[in-house]
Amino acid sequence: MEEHEFLVSDIRGDYAYLTQIDAEGGEAFQVAMALLPPETDIGVKLRGFMGMFEVIEE
Repeated sequence: MEEHEFLVSDIRGDYAYLTQIDAEGGEAFQVAMALLPPETDIGVKLRGFMGMFEVIEE
């Protein structure tokens, strides 16, 4: 599996919608908020690898 970068595009209840930003044409998919870092919010960039996510500091 490869490491990818995502943008949190929306949060609805217990789910965040992530869009892959390191590839063309990425569609948003949902991930349970419980699997994401506590500081996750709309507009935050995440790095994901094998179901684990971390915030990308800019």
